[in-house]
Amino acid sequence: MADKLRVVITDCQKEVKIPTGIRMLIRRCCHAILETEGFKGSAEIGVTFTDEREFKKLSLEYLGKESDDAVVSLPAGENGEYDVDRITGAKQLGSIIICVKKAVELSKAYDHTFQREMAYLTAHGVLGLLGYSYDGAMGRVSMREKEEWALHQLGLPASSSYI
Repeated sequence: MADKLRVVITDCQKEVKIPTGIRMLIRRCCHAILETEGFKGSAEIGVTFTDEREFKKLSLEYLGKESDDAVVSLPAGENGEYDVDRITGAKQLGSIIICVKKAVELSKAYDHTFQREMAYLTAHGVLGLLGYSYDGAMGRVSMREKEEWALHQLGLPASSSYI
């Protein structure tokens, strides 16, 4: 498990009021993924909440395409190698960008809570920072299992789309 985890959450959108407890849930979800993955050492993760316009702009800037997804991972490392903060010694894992309005839409479409959707998107994002991807059938299955396991650890119900 990570020795110490710092999750820096920034809300850059005004469309959706972030309910009390979401920030703590996101931090707990980051911990759950790193623990499940056996991550060692201290780490730092950035999580930014955006609106759709900014999300598409950031997707274009960093991925070279406008994304209609709800989450994008911007890893700061590669193959398990990360920059290390000289002061704290924490590995800089990267940033997760979440389109909050899209998260609301997805929670309604999949008939589950906004909290569950935000936790799922966070789990997906952290796995992306660790090098996982949905490329290929096996990659998708592996990631979905890890995402659902983390949500189970947090006491959140399994998605009907996964069962």
